[in-house]
Amino acid sequence: MSEYRTLRYEVGEHIARITLDRPRYRNAQSRVLLEELDHAVLRAGEDRDVRVIVLFGEGDHFSAGHDLGTPDELADQEERPWRRGIRGWYEQTHEQFLANTLRWRNVAKPTVAAVQGYCIWGGWMIASSMDVIFAADDAMFLGSLFQYFCMPWDLPPRKVKELLFESRFIDAQEARELGLVNRVLPRAELEAETLAWAARVAENDPFQMRMTKAAVNQAQDGQGFGAHLQSAHAFYVLSRLGEKDPDSTVVETGTRRRPGVQTAMENYQRRR
Repeated sequence: MSEYRTLRYEVGEHIARITLDRPRYRNAQSRVLLEELDHAVLRAGEDRDVRVIVLFGEGDHFSAGHDLGTPDELADQEERPWRRGIRGWYEQTHEQFLANTLRWRNVAKPTVAAVQGYCIWGGWMIASSMDVIFAADDAMFLGSLFQYFCMPWDLPPRKVKELLFESRFIDAQEARELGLVNRVLPRAELEAETLAWAARVAENDPFQMRMTKAAVNQAQDGQGFGAHLQSAHAFYVLSRLGEKDPDSTVVETGTRRRPGVQTAMENYQRRR
């Protein structure tokens, strides 16, 4: 895969720069984008010249989440349909949104995401799979019971419950206070400051950084991080199936926007 359709890949001065490049759709995560991102991250992980991996989103928003029906995505679904039924849904969500995200989390090099604008659901998952998150001062994060359910590890559990029960955004400053992001930067400085940090990290010995990252990840793994994610994915599948129950109160929005996102948008407008 020498060329990508949905992202840009550049390497220079020991830094692999990966940029999600679907700004027309707010970098919504189509199947093709996720496959290409998986290839790019693992490619950088295997490249001995790369010491740090940096992830950007082109345009005004890092990622508005899963692709729920752009023309490109619909055409790809028709060409490469997933197996139908619960088995197909489980396989699709596990591979597209959990197995790959775990691979990115465990790539043996430091990773950093630079987040601006919307970082909704799938955007949160991608950003959280990176080791470090820098946020622009206009960043807005929205979580859910998504497939890579890292929220109880990113935030205090009671805060996770508060946010998900209410379905609301957190801005960059609140995200930093809660420990989700490392730094908040002026939007105009996000790219330069992220790359400057990556350049400083790239001066370090690659093997020492690899061992350091492995030790930190192992601390989480020893506390049950991986087992939790696998079981939480099953809860996610069950939750989505429950939306179809006769007494479910989940109401579709009439658009491609998921009900939880619609609620968060409405709550945000009321709070302004």
